[in-house]
Amino acid sequence: MLLFHLLLLLLLVPALSQSCEQYALPQTSTTCLCPPGFSGPTCSFPSCGGNLFQGSTRASAQPAQGQQYSNLTSSGCTCQSGWGGEGCNVCLSAGACQSGFWASNFNTTVGQSTPDLSGVSPDQTGNQTITCSADSRVYTSAEMSCDVNNPTLQSLFPLQSSLTILRVLNPSLSLYPNVSSLPVPNATIFAQLWYAGVEQFFCTASSCSQTLDTNGPGSTDWMCNDLECHCRAGTDFCGATAAMNLTGTIDQLGGTLEIACDAVTSSTGAGCTFKQTTLDQLFGANGLSLQNCIFGECVRQGVIDNALVNSNGTSTTTASSSGLSGGVIAGLAVVGGIVLAAILLLLWGLWDQRQARKGAAAGAEAALATEKPPGGIGLQFTDLTYIVPLRSRLSMFLRGRRAAREDATSEDNELPDGSGKWILRNVSGRVEPGQMVAILGPSGAGKTTVVELLAGKRKTGRSSGSITFFSGADGHPLERIPRVGFVDQADILPSQLTVRETLLFAARLRLPETMPDASKQARVFEVLDQLGLSHVAETRIGSGERRGVSGGEMRRVSIGCELVARPAVLILDEPTSGLDSVSAQKVASVLHDLCHDPHNPTIVIASIHQPSSKLYRTFDKVMLLSEGKSLYYGEGGNAAAEYFAGKGLPCAQGYNVADHLLDIASAPPPSLMDAPPAQAPANASTESNGLRHTPSEEGEKSLPADHPLAFAHNRADEIPPPGAGIDRGNLRTSGRYAATFLTQLEVLSGREWKNLCRDWSLFFAHLAVSIVLGVFTGGLYFKTGITIAGFQSRIGCLFFLGSLLSFTALSALHNLSVIRPLFLRERAGGYYSPTAWLLSRVIWDVIPLRIIPTIAVSTITYWMTGLSPTPANFFKFLLILILYALVLTLFNFFYAAIFSNGGIAILLSALFNLAQMTFAGFFVHLDSIPPVLRWLQWLCPLKYTLEALSVNEVNSGLMIQDTLSGVPVDVSAQLIMNLLFGFGDSNYYRDVLVLFAFIIGFGIATITAVWFGLRETR
Repeated sequence: MLLFHLLLLLLLVPALSQSCEQYALPQTSTTCLCPPGFSGPTCSFPSCGGNLFQGSTRASAQPAQGQQYSNLTSSGCTCQSGWGGEGCNVCLSAGACQSGFWASNFNTTVGQSTPDLSGVSPDQTGNQTITCSADSRVYTSAEMSCDVNNPTLQSLFPLQSSLTILRVLNPSLSLYPNVSSLPVPNATIFAQLWYAGVEQFFCTASSCSQTLDTNGPGSTDWMCNDLECHCRAGTDFCGATAAMNLTGTIDQLGGTLEIACDAVTSSTGAGCTFKQTTLDQLFGANGLSLQNCIFGECVRQGVIDNALVNSNGTSTTTASSSGLSGGVIAGLAVVGGIVLAAILLLLWGLWDQRQARKGAAAGAEAALATEKPPGGIGLQFTDLTYIVPLRSRLSMFLRGRRAAREDATSEDNELPDGSGKWILRNVSGRVEPGQMVAILGPSGAGKTTVVELLAGKRKTGRSSGSITFFSGADGHPLERIPRVGFVDQADILPSQLTVRETLLFAARLRLPETMPDASKQARVFEVLDQLGLSHVAETRIGSGERRGVSGGEMRRVSIGCELVARPAVLILDEPTSGLDSVSAQKVASVLHDLCHDPHNPTIVIASIHQPSSKLYRTFDKVMLLSEGKSLYYGEGGNAAAEYFAGKGLPCAQGYNVADHLLDIASAPPPSLMDAPPAQAPANASTESNGLRHTPSEEGEKSLPADHPLAFAHNRADEIPPPGAGIDRGNLRTSGRYAATFLTQLEVLSGREWKNLCRDWSLFFAHLAVSIVLGVFTGGLYFKTGITIAGFQSRIGCLFFLGSLLSFTALSALHNLSVIRPLFLRERAGGYYSPTAWLLSRVIWDVIPLRIIPTIAVSTITYWMTGLSPTPANFFKFLLILILYALVLTLFNFFYAAIFSNGGIAILLSALFNLAQMTFAGFFVHLDSIPPVLRWLQWLCPLKYTLEALSVNEVNSGLMIQDTLSGVPVDVSAQLIMNLLFGFGDSNYYRDVLVLFAFIIGFGIATITAVWFGLRETR
């Protein structure tokens, strides 16, 4: 039985402690230790008159008959002289504190260790005089009482509302412990809100810190944590009228509380704010506004003196809250790290560039000698085989193996399984330094494939064979792959540059960094003279829309871009196609002179489609291809005609030998196709005993059996295994570009600047559109009001700006698609790193086409619409839009990199913009989206942009003033923003970091796509 009573007692004690109102401290099983100004078993009765030091003997206001709660107004309670505020707890004079304290019979001195008071006058040391501090600053435990004045609150509750607050900083120094203060473990506040004399709800918050002079001398700011509030059921605020029941809102108040008070400047008191997240949403950024605040704290003068000395007039507790969450601070640290890394990379680039340019004069010739040794370079290729895939394994499976086998037998060049087609079959040859070789054959014979394999181009099919380079001086194989120049049959050149600038661009990027710029320019003028282009050196290349140099001159410019780099081997794909006979002959003459330069011989290999007789005789050697097989490789001129004459295919008198060879290759007899490939050395065509040997026969006589070019007559076609590739021996590459990264960026930026200066149309189009749309948008939302409808228009204006940037950024995608072929050619030629190119594109696309137009449209719209007039909010607004523009630019660059078809890229980008608009939070509330689709909002940059712009606007202190059903409404725009759109009012910096994350993510994705996807593949 005793155990039962003990258990019942243990259960009753918590119940009693929970029944203490005002968050009082449980004292016994039946009583509570009440805050000053309250009494009764549960601290539910407010004091009526008297003074702060009377404690439990102080008279209290009892509830009237039939009423649940006490009413200070109807009870006729009046304050003693020297006391004021709701409940008469605020001292108004030092005499009131002294008389009240001594009348309480508590006259013992509160013992405290004496602090260091050096510098304080002797009459203040240990001063036990009791005084009344009327400042907003708290020394031990201070009372304050304020009038609550808010239009929204007054429209619902028109009678007088007031708020009383007890702020306890150091209860051990209070005059009457446990009476004029409460023994709380840390700085704490106790607050009560009164309406028409009746207490409506009470709150408490702990772990407070006091900061002084936050808003000028004499001001204070209390920051507290763990806010709790309780609504007194049945009061006007808490259920007396069901339509205006605030119980749910008040009981859910929590988190951080801030009480900020101005300095007391007059007898009417000071202004304060009672700020908390929910209150800020209901009543504005300053929370619950308080007026006519009076402060009173009965305290010994010595305590004040000690506090003044220890704090030096600044603050008692330094506020530690920075207003930023840990995640935001971590994100800012990441952004700072990225900026620091960029600066370090720039410094490294400067150092690398300087190191590379040291000893430029001495290193230039050595670098060129390494690329092209004296005596020139020879080339030997053996058994070049190439197969292009025809059908995928899936299509073969769907059609059936038998159908695939039947189709394979219908084409001689198809593989037995129908998965591929022969393009080249065991093509071999040897080119000595200073020789000029023509590759002839009808369309589809494999001419382009041969030159592309020799040039080391990436191919989609399967290839095999070997390619080796040897020194012309001693015939020894080279240890390093020499520079091989390749000229495509299509001239892809920058249209806005002049001929000289185009060659100088190539020279600065392809010649060694150790070579002085003056030497590079001299090399450009040398090539101009060599190619006969000096008279058009300052003429722009031009394009199909704007006339520039002629077709023949353009072809020579393409050749010049390779010649400036001093290639050891120059390979050309149909250099004379599309040119008239005169232009074609000029090109051939240039190549012939280059090849037969006695001091600097260069191998020239060119595929020729249908040369004239004069052009044909320019070449030293000829290779004839038919259906991927080599029918002849040997001396040019009449040697080829004589060889085929011996095969029963004579050339008619006066007929063009080149045309005769093409006729043979177009319809070769089966005996010729089954014969071994004809091969001839340099002295292939000779006379012996009156008989002329074929080049093939002579070649076989002069080569040892184990030589790579000694072929078996009945060599079977071997299918190269997947991934076999071309064997280039043990040749090494340099492993880096000729120019350093910073030089690449400088040269690329210079070209972008010239392109912009010579064609302002795109820039002016963007700027003009931005100005026109800015004026249109500003006029549409001109001086938007602060009603609920006006606030929705403000968000609509911000949404329109974000959508405008989304669609104007599509031009970035188009620009990259247009310049894509030029990048592919220059990257394949080893001009620069893809990263340097992409960085220059981003810089010269973002600054003139994104940032400047964005600033124009944003500035016009911002001030015409009447958004927040503070400069800080305006620049934060610009920051968000610029970050969003950069996100969209990189996103469109990524699409342009992964899709070669610009139409598909634009379509998908437009669909992405549509998805962004859907999940941005403007058309549909984010919380109302079905959970299966709601996660998509986190992938939409426009959502974060619109949220950050909206938060920036409402956090400027924007208040909504409207009338609903005749009731005036004066609430914070934060509440309306959350209700209508679901945006968080503290998410601005989070959204900034998310946009930075999008920039980093899309940047990495774009670099990856450019490096691994945007490369030339033939």
